[in-house]
Amino acid sequence: MVTISPFKALRPNAQFAKQIASRPYDVLNSKEAKVEAQGNPSSFLHITKSEIDLPESIDIHSQAVYDKAKENLQAFISRNVLFQEDKPCYYIYRLIMNGRSQTGLVCVSSIDDYENGLIKKHEFTRPEKELDRINHIKTTGAQTGNVFLAYRNEENIDLLINKWTTEKNPQYDFVADDTIQHSIWIVSEDNTIEKITTLFKEKVPCTYIADGHHRAASAAKVRTALGNNDTAESNFFLTTLFPSNQLHILDYNRVVKDLGALSDANFLEKISEKFTVSKVDKAYKPSALHHFGLYLNNQWYELISKPNTFSEDPIGILDVTILQNNLLDPILGIKDQRTDKRIDFIGGIRGLEELEKRVDTGEMKLAISLFPVSIQQLFDISDSGNVMPPKSTWFEPKLRDGLLTHLIF
Repeated sequence: MVTISPFKALRPNAQFAKQIASRPYDVLNSKEAKVEAQGNPSSFLHITKSEIDLPESIDIHSQAVYDKAKENLQAFISRNVLFQEDKPCYYIYRLIMNGRSQTGLVCVSSIDDYENGLIKKHEFTRPEKELDRINHIKTTGAQTGNVFLAYRNEENIDLLINKWTTEKNPQYDFVADDTIQHSIWIVSEDNTIEKITTLFKEKVPCTYIADGHHRAASAAKVRTALGNNDTAESNFFLTTLFPSNQLHILDYNRVVKDLGALSDANFLEKISEKFTVSKVDKAYKPSALHHFGLYLNNQWYELISKPNTFSEDPIGILDVTILQNNLLDPILGIKDQRTDKRIDFIGGIRGLEELEKRVDTGEMKLAISLFPVSIQQLFDISDSGNVMPPKSTWFEPKLRDGLLTHLIF
């Protein structure tokens, strides 16, 4: 069973909450972060993307960037924009997007659980992305990025969290510029804290990383790097746990730079060996498994996998696997989606218009839209010990950075 713990969050004074809250560091590049933080000295991007306060020529992975993050974090604390809770608490975080809400528990989870497989993974990590977060945590002494965990919903936990949010007022409650509502309740009562800890210990056998594989891996490696100098807090990492019945996975689409040596006609002929290909008169968003959209030369197509393109095992049945094994690799020569520079990934939140834009501008040659992976598929793959192909899942809404930070020293 899993071990979670309350913690003394570093959090904003209420009047600064909306200004502080920022999108996760890994969904913005440096230029986008600079624009987003412009005119807002309290944006947490000054800590998670601190290169925005340095010359544009700076290497974003240089020590100067991490030192700037530490300097900015200390400045936020000295200005009383941020303060640390005086006792360990749990926090309940509700997000509402387009009328749909999801409510999770913010806590710290055990790194031992992560290393022992009770916190299950479904993706490989990239060393350079791990190193970036390792250096950020080691320099600032803070886990600023939240790891989004899922668990199979448990009625007693649902009832307790629902009761708290119904009877208590949130500490933070605001609508961000993208119209997503963020509400956070503080659970400071000792008996309720104990109940929550016990419920997870007794009722939740494991949790699953939905988003944040690099943040989790980095936290574990920081503890190892600290060695005998580790702290009690470094044995845990910042997480938000959501019950599976509240989660919504969006599609994660692909764009490709070229067709290699193939003409448009030859490419369409080759894919028709593995897919039924039909022209459609508007942007095509798949409505079922094994259906794909293809945008090429101002024309959308519906692709439907033929029966011999997939197997029934947890990995083989995934549409991202079907796409890799029957189109990207054999026809376009894209062997590894993690490293091949000819392919890029577009989160479903951006819509099919973004796919068309990337192709119509000439930046990319074709776009492929996919049907979303289900939460059950994610659980099945994680339980089997396998990993998904890269960029298989896109979760929305995203947790905001800066509202709750975990200090490890």
